Parts: sequence; C-alpha cells; structure tokens
Amino acid sequence: MDLIKDKGIDEAFGIVKYTPKAASEILFKLLKSAEANALNNNGLNRDNLYVAEAFATQGPTLKRLMPRAQGRANRIRKRTSHVTLVLKERK
Repeated sequence: MDLIKDKGIDEAFGIVKYTPKAASEILFKLLKSAEANALNNNGLNRDNLYVAEAFATQGPTLKRLMPRAQGRANRIRKRTSHVTLVLKERK
C-alpha cells in the first residue's frame, strides 16, 4: 500500500499490476473502482488524479473451532480487513 501512496493514477496501476503479491489483484480492482467513482460521481479530471491515502484496517474476525485429538478443540481465527483508498486531484 505504501508503494502506491502519493503516486499518479497511471503509475499506481503499473506498480500494482506488476507486483507479485496476493493482494495486488484486489488492489488493482479497488483502484479501478475508485477511479471510476472519481470520474463519474465527482467529475474529477483523470490526468490530475493521484492516490492520496491507502491503508488497511482490521475487520471483523470469524471464530471457528477445529476438532483435535482426545476431544479437544482449537480456535481458528479467520481474520478480515478493510482496505481504504482515497484519490484526490492535484492542483
């Protein structure tokens, strides 16, 4: 997320597309959605868009039980996150 912070929209697309991480596909979709929202809903100019903020916060945790030996059980925590991406227009 720090890779694309304060970068132009085209540069951010290039960075996310060629980063070999599991989250890069999700960030690419999020960036496309944020770009479309900025253009259609807010009427911003695409050439002046940049990533002002990009961060992830902790989401709800799903708790499950995994059966173990001798009648015991371990708790499995399936963690989730909220990803926030803010695009702004350069002056």
